[in-house]
Parts: sequence; structure tokens; C-alpha cells
Amino acid sequence: MTDQSETSALLREIRDNQRIQLERQAEALDMQRRQFEMANKQFERAERLQGRAEAIQGRAATTIKMIVWIAVPLLLLLIVLLLLPHFMHRY
Repeated sequence: MTDQSETSALLREIRDNQRIQLERQAEALDMQRRQFEMANKQFERAERLQGRAEAIQGRAATTIKMIVWIAVPLLLLLIVLLLLPHFMHRY
């Protein structure tokens, strides 16, 4: 009878340990799931920020092109107007 009770006790202990191990695995999986969700949210936020940054850079490039197309001819005109009296006085 002692062998049978020892065997039963060992089997119960194995069962209890397996149950504890399964609970810990479930907790670990839950933690990993939460970490994955958090990382996924951060990735989505980074993508949105990147998209906004690219849009701002595109608008800035367009603005700079317009400024160059306006400022360079005006600067050349200003230089010509400043040099015009010098050339007119010589001739």
C-alpha cells in the first residue's frame, strides 16, 4: 500500500507542478502579447510621424523652389540697377 500511496503522491506532485508551469507559461505569453501590442503602437506612431515629416519636407522644398525662382531674378535685377549708374556715368 505504501508504494501505491507514494506513487499517487508523486503523480499529484507532478500534476501540480505541470499546472503551475502552464500558469506561468500563460502569464509569460500574456506579457509578450502586451509587449508586442505596445511595440506595434509605437511603430504605427513612428510611421505617422515619418509621413508628416515627409509631407513637411515636400512643402518646404516647394516653397524653397518658389523663393529661388522669385529671389534670383530680383537679385539679378537689383544688381543691374545698382551697376546701371556706374556704366551710364562712364559712357
